[in-house]
Amino acid sequence: MPMNTIEAKPTEVETSGADTNGLREETLDPRDWEAFRGAAHRMLDRMIEFQRTARDQAAWRAVSPELERRYGEGAPQAGEGLERVLEDFETLVLPYPTGLHHPRWWGWAGGTGTATGMLSEMLAAGLNSIPGNFNDGAARVEQQLMQWMKWAMGFPAESGGIVLSGGSVANLVGLAVARDEVTGVDVREGGVAASAERLVLYASSEVHSSVFKSARLLGLGREAVRVIGVDEAYRMRVGELASRIEADRRAGLRPFAVVGTAGTINTGTIDDLDGLADVASRHGLWFHVDGAFGAMAMLSPETRALVSGLSRADSLAFDFHKWMYVNYEAGCVLIRDAAAQRRTFSGSADYLKPLERGTGSWPDIAGGRGPQLSRGFKALKVWMMLKEHGFEKFGRLVAQNVRQARFLAHLVDTSPILERMAPVQLNVVAFRATQAGADPERLDAVNRELLMRLQERGIAIPSGTLLSGRFVLRACICNHRSVRADFIAFVEAAERLAQELLSEKP
Repeated sequence: MPMNTIEAKPTEVETSGADTNGLREETLDPRDWEAFRGAAHRMLDRMIEFQRTARDQAAWRAVSPELERRYGEGAPQAGEGLERVLEDFETLVLPYPTGLHHPRWWGWAGGTGTATGMLSEMLAAGLNSIPGNFNDGAARVEQQLMQWMKWAMGFPAESGGIVLSGGSVANLVGLAVARDEVTGVDVREGGVAASAERLVLYASSEVHSSVFKSARLLGLGREAVRVIGVDEAYRMRVGELASRIEADRRAGLRPFAVVGTAGTINTGTIDDLDGLADVASRHGLWFHVDGAFGAMAMLSPETRALVSGLSRADSLAFDFHKWMYVNYEAGCVLIRDAAAQRRTFSGSADYLKPLERGTGSWPDIAGGRGPQLSRGFKALKVWMMLKEHGFEKFGRLVAQNVRQARFLAHLVDTSPILERMAPVQLNVVAFRATQAGADPERLDAVNRELLMRLQERGIAIPSGTLLSGRFVLRACICNHRSVRADFIAFVEAAERLAQELLSEKP
């Protein structure tokens, strides 16, 4: 159906008034609201169909070479009108998604998104709220969501928390509060130089890279992260952690935090969180848990025991957009000591001080609980999805993904050409194509090519990583659209392509 022409040119205000230069005043509102309404309804229908037909689409497709030049066009000056903009969206963007919406997206830990999440993004953008800074509905929705998540994660109701862009920033926030609270000096005013001892924290060799980035951003340096070895199941060695803390103290260093992981990137492993909590408590250290996707195991009675000890954390980082299937982006951090969170992030700007009444009368502004003053209304989509489906359904979906991971592991274990490379504790399956007597470097090249061909042919989207120095394929299952038939088709295709590659000349 052809679209009505809608001018993107700012509408001239129909008034006899003019500015001081005698120019007519303008706005960015549509000139014809009814035409805009029609175009908006058509695009909403288009995106609903995109969601509905996800299974009929390729998991991924490369941008066609003939379109590549279009992305290099110069900046528009006079504007092209909304009709042209929507046509370009249909040509240049919609056919080439990342693939997270697809039933066979099992690559980087990312949730599938939902139709309701898509709708909520439009609603949030229409409201254009800045949640947590003003006395409005958005502030109350986020506050309520934080209470729900504290309950779900076993944190006290009086704990602090805030919605953020994702786990990387959530780790940064948690460790920033840890640095300020545990060091025993006024780091907030004097910086890390105020400490006579060098500050260090502890994490496993499987920890997410954002922890190292946090150490850099917090002025500690990458070397402040003391890397602890892992056991055969890729869990941090608790005994080694305790010994390293004691050795560092004898060397004149100042340990301040232990970072446990609930769901490592490479293998989905969960550290012994209870054991780490015991060590942190015994040594007076802050216990932070990176639960980017694994924290959601708390939502199901079938998986909750796997993350025992998580609720003992002083701070917990996790993503809604991973194993809660929420549309990108939305992360969260919970801080057991809400006052400590405010001490780290509170400011003294006069214009931010709450009023007694009116728009600016919200007492606990988000800018005093995190690094941002400007934040979008990310909480709305999480709040809407939870109200629509309830925590119990999300728990069932988490347990379903764990069962699917074990099913995929079974398919790999019974394959004549595929080999599983790590235990499956949660929802990640690491495997590779193998051949008796084959050169290890040759197998690395074969598996790298296998991964790219699976993606390029639109079959599925796993990702790749290194385990014990060898290249492996990795399926991280945070997908509410996957069914068992998807995993069967995936393994059959992987076996077929692997056989072709192993039979080719190097």
